[in-house]
Amino acid sequence: MPRGTHGALNKAGKVRSLTSKIERRPRKNPSPRVKIRAVYKRRFILGIEPGQVVK
Repeated sequence: MPRGTHGALNKAGKVRSLTSKIERRPRKNPSPRVKIRAVYKRRFILGIEPGQVVK
């Protein structure tokens, strides 16, 4: 088996500085903590049952 360069010490710490920096995309959905808090509010504070309302 040939010895590859995977994990070579001569590349240690150099790759991150070579990669280009890209801007972070804004979130489409609220963060999980905010979403769980909203679900708690609907279920227990407001008393809204999950599912569609049958008339």
